[in-house]
Amino acid sequence: MSAGDIPIEVQAQDEASETTGRPLSGKTAWARNLETPLRDFLQTQSGSAAVLLAGTIAALVWVNVDASSYERVWNTILSIRISDTGITMGLREWVNSGLMTIFFFVVGLEARREFDLGELRDRRRLTLPVLAGLGGMIVPVAIFLAINGSDASRGGWGAAMSTDTAFALGMLAIVGRRFPDSLRAFILTVAVVDDFVALIVIAVAFTTSIDAVALAVAVGAFAVMLLGRLGRVHNGLVYALLGVTAWVAMQRSGIDPVVVGLVMGLLTIAYPASRSDLEEATDLFRVFREQPTPELAQSARAGLRSAISPNERYQQLFHPISAYVIVPLFALANAGIVINGSFLSHAYRTPITLGIIIAYLVGKPIGITGATALVTRLSGGRIRPPVGWGSVIVSAYSWPAAMVRPS
Repeated sequence: MSAGDIPIEVQAQDEASETTGRPLSGKTAWARNLETPLRDFLQTQSGSAAVLLAGTIAALVWVNVDASSYERVWNTILSIRISDTGITMGLREWVNSGLMTIFFFVVGLEARREFDLGELRDRRRLTLPVLAGLGGMIVPVAIFLAINGSDASRGGWGAAMSTDTAFALGMLAIVGRRFPDSLRAFILTVAVVDDFVALIVIAVAFTTSIDAVALAVAVGAFAVMLLGRLGRVHNGLVYALLGVTAWVAMQRSGIDPVVVGLVMGLLTIAYPASRSDLEEATDLFRVFREQPTPELAQSARAGLRSAISPNERYQQLFHPISAYVIVPLFALANAGIVINGSFLSHAYRTPITLGIIIAYLVGKPIGITGATALVTRLSGGRIRPPVGWGSVIVSAYSWPAAMVRPS
């Protein structure tokens, strides 16, 4: 919404009220017609799918032409230090644990917007994707363990549990452009559940040592964020500092710090612009129009900004960066697999590889679709998928495509 549109919209609302004789609802026309909260997210996601694919192809070509240079670049050590304290990681780790935190922040933002404004405003609809996400994790693990009965290979079950969300959403954007937004919201929630539970399981089952002090600092930072949200504190700089603190503490604790982005996104509320906020922004703009000074321009910008929820503002800022820069870099850093005869011969004869492939290709779709059908049946049809079963099955098969990244 531009600054010049505000008086027109408010005036249009007043005229509509006078014409119809109905009282104003207190919501803008945009809010009353908000039927597809995923509109901007999906448009950007679809547009970035080609960039993601290009990054994947570039990684495969690069590593198969010159594997040594590929590994040398992504294993380059990068340190950020202040005095004697700092963080040292390889370039690939900075992408996976650093930049991908922003990706998960955007995913958390969109999930929260669905929770506040979209399909998940009816909390009963949350049950289905949550249980479908759990089913999409339990069934693949069961299949992997059934194939890998020996103790030597059984420990790899974590690789069959979680799907790479960046690749999964990218494939969904490619194959599911005609899917309704309600189904996309369902898949997005499954992705959040998949990642959140996987991060918890990995932290508990696969992290050998956890720094309790660092973990306590991260939890404390999250608690302060939550208190700030409850106290309606909207200063982005405060949350950025808390987020950096939580990220560093989580990284020091031994747990993957990308969970910081997901939690921060889920804590960022979304709400439609209220009539009072729009009126205040209109007044500020009117004063600026009568006396255009830098001080009044700053005041008008602040008024316009406060009328839009933090969720919407951060999505507009970070989603294009995440979709067009971070995710392609992630693909370039992780999709490099040397493909030759010996690799294929060895890989596809080992129980671990076969277990992961079958878990993804068979277990994920069966787990997601089966859990959805079970919930629908047990609820007597009161809780059911937002579209037909054919679309649910097709969407469930967007997840196996995410196995392109080696675990």
